[in-house]
Amino acid sequence: MKRTACLACAALLLLPAAGVPVAHADPPRPRRTLQDVRAEVDALYRQAERATDTYNSAHERVLAQQQQIVALARVIDREQTRLRTLTARAGALARAQYRGGGIGPGLDLLLSDDPGAFLDGLTLADRGAQAADATIGQLRTTTAELGAYARSATVAWERLMAGQKEAADAEREVTGRLARAKRLLAGLEARERARLERLEDEAAYRSQVAWLRTDAATRLRRNAAGATRQGAAAVAFASAQIGKPYIWGADGPAAYDCSALTRAAWRAAGVAVPRTSQEQWRLLPRVPVARMRPGDLVVYFDDASHVGIYVGGGAIVHAPRPGRRVTMAGAGSMPVLGVVRPG
Repeated sequence: MKRTACLACAALLLLPAAGVPVAHADPPRPRRTLQDVRAEVDALYRQAERATDTYNSAHERVLAQQQQIVALARVIDREQTRLRTLTARAGALARAQYRGGGIGPGLDLLLSDDPGAFLDGLTLADRGAQAADATIGQLRTTTAELGAYARSATVAWERLMAGQKEAADAEREVTGRLARAKRLLAGLEARERARLERLEDEAAYRSQVAWLRTDAATRLRRNAAGATRQGAAAVAFASAQIGKPYIWGADGPAAYDCSALTRAAWRAAGVAVPRTSQEQWRLLPRVPVARMRPGDLVVYFDDASHVGIYVGGGAIVHAPRPGRRVTMAGAGSMPVLGVVRPG
């Protein structure tokens, strides 16, 4: 009996007291695989690239708005100088009319010793009145134009401020995403980082092989078109940049991001293209993949966040991402959104 009571007491001691939470050990977190790390790093780089496009676009607008404000300031200064001149001229005419006023022209004629001279003066006075009217008209027009330029300058300034804020926000997002990716990679051992790079290369290879089996790629090989003179010049420029680092927002010549490289390549061929991959996709003429020729731009991912230049033979030259250098890769090594053709 005593033994039973002791066992019961021991059991009660093991039960939790009423209202007292029981601490449970957290289940061990599953160890992140390299595939998990690769997926997160890829996502961070993609997000950073989208933000880079936003930054580049906002930065271009800021530069254009700064130029517009400078031009408007010059016009406003010129119009203010003109307004001061016209105001002084109108004041002088008003004072002259005041000094010559007081009696009507009929009485002036009766009192004049020389009617001929009076009539000549009357003609001059009439011309003076016309000049005064013209000056007042110019004064009104100049005042209205000055007001319009001032309003335009205000709008341009507000857009400049908005563009600078957008660029600053995008810059913070880019640096944040890249810092997160850098921390993830820094947490890997050297052999893990090497394995991660092999995984990236293997994924790109599988994507390229799958792309080469598509009907569009098959027709492209069958109907391969040669480059135009400008296309060949763009390809030559891009190929000469191989080995230079990718730096987000960089516009060359020492480093590039993806769209800066394609823009610089076509600029070398004498053709202007938009700054960002999204604008290149949106504004340039599109062509089917099967009709692609060297010099065309291949745009990647559903959000048009990456771009490379087709160099022929199923390959592109592109600036991949931070930590990598301008290189040649398979045109199908990433999900192809479509193809655009500058020039």
